[in-house]
Amino acid sequence: MARPTLRVDAVLVQAVIAGALSFAHLHDLADAAGQDGWKAWAYPISVDLLLVAAWRRLRSDGPSRLAWCWFVIALFASLGANVATAGFLDLAHPPAWLRFGIAGWPALAFLGGTLLAHSAEDRVPIPPAPAAPAPEVEPDIAPDPLPEPAPLAAVEDTPALAPAADSASIAPPVPAALVDHARKVADDHHARTGTRIDIDTLRARLGVPPQLADAIAAQLA
Repeated sequence: MARPTLRVDAVLVQAVIAGALSFAHLHDLADAAGQDGWKAWAYPISVDLLLVAAWRRLRSDGPSRLAWCWFVIALFASLGANVATAGFLDLAHPPAWLRFGIAGWPALAFLGGTLLAHSAEDRVPIPPAPAAPAPEVEPDIAPDPLPEPAPLAAVEDTPALAPAADSASIAPPVPAALVDHARKVADDHHARTGTRIDIDTLRARLGVPPQLADAIAAQLA
């Protein structure tokens, strides 16, 4: 496995150098204004943290007058320390306004950090609207198959078609097509049961009235 190559980022190196110089200038300025010991080291940390907090607020929440205000204040404090330690001020005898500014900075930085961390712009996120419920899909249920018609019971003791003697005189006329269909029904019944079809079964299969069934039976005899 090849080892990852170590690349030096010029921008990062430049940022480290600039931060170290600014840190040292802020320390020297605080020390010259009477803040000695650990207090002189706390001032550059306070300025840099306020600068980072304001920049982070701008990056996360977008343009904001509050964040821009405190970013400019922290930048002015850092830039002012760099300029003041370049020989523009007599640090052996610092002016009163410099002592006043150094002494009041902790309270100012605390106020800025608190406003950046807890401001009125921190709104409670509005929960998204609930999604519309998906329409219920009825399952595809196959319809119950229709029951097969029960086969006609074999009528063994049914006598042969014997229409009455006077049925021909009162029987209605029967179409030839109906007679042919009745003959097919009778033949099918005989093939399945082995017996001739009786009048009641014929009438039920054809769905005709009794007189017409008698007339058809007479022609099938």
